[in-house]
Amino acid sequence: MSKECEKTKAVHKKKCAVIHALEIIGGKWRLPIIWELSAKESMRYNELKRCLDGITNIMLTRALQGLEENGLVRRVELCQIPPHVEYSLTESCKQLLPALEIINEWGKRKMLDTSC
Repeated sequence: MSKECEKTKAVHKKKCAVIHALEIIGGKWRLPIIWELSAKESMRYNELKRCLDGITNIMLTRALQGLEENGLVRRVELCQIPPHVEYSLTESCKQLLPALEIINEWGKRKMLDTSC
């Protein structure tokens, strides 16, 4: 196999990994949900919803289900009166937090650059 072909395959694998990651964490609400959950050990559904301005119940539920299915969010049903559910980040998801910190800092700088 030629070196050029090997380089193309290496680039393709990197793109595939990025695409795969974005399929898991992409979408309008998944990263904001992860960001909010990172601030606390765990959060109840309505507490999380109050932190995410503009999200609907359906979108929050779907995003949480997707994150849970991909092993990024843990859902725990607590047997209390009244019963409630708490959400928290898994160890796998916590590995994303340094990248989100960088994105947060970049976003802050961009907001300063565009403000008059």
